[in-house]
Amino acid sequence: MNKKLKLVFFFLVTFSSCVLFSGCTFPRIIVLKDPLSPVEHVNLGVAYEKKGEIDLALKEYKRAAKELPIAYLYIGNVYYQKKDLDKAEKYFKKTIKKDPKNADAYNNLAWLYYTKGRNLEEAERLVLKAIELNSSKVDIYSDTLSKIRELKKSNGGILERK
Repeated sequence: MNKKLKLVFFFLVTFSSCVLFSGCTFPRIIVLKDPLSPVEHVNLGVAYEKKGEIDLALKEYKRAAKELPIAYLYIGNVYYQKKDLDKAEKYFKKTIKKDPKNADAYNNLAWLYYTKGRNLEEAERLVLKAIELNSSKVDIYSDTLSKIRELKKSNGGILERK
């Protein structure tokens, strides 16, 4: 065998042994601290969401939620988009629990109840709370309120779906 072939053979055998028998280690990069802040994770999630990559967005929001309660609202919104209304409800409620002054969480939970056609009395109470908390979005929240009231009226006293 010529020298080059022997050298290639030597490296192949050595590499194979390392892989098969874990006899040697290869250098790895270990990140001990997340280089992104929770706000940056939310921003990255929003960027993914705008591109339609909602599973990647969800992953980023969950990373942020460990330290940033508003991320629960974003998680709820993603589950709403995915039509997983039970999980969306869970995260909207979690947002309210962690950040009781977050008007959007109240409105979104009210809209979710409207979508499900249930808990309409609670939905109305929630959206009124949203208006109380953030009057600058009264137009948006009033739209939710009017839809809920229309649905309640059209039910005409019929029991709500559970």
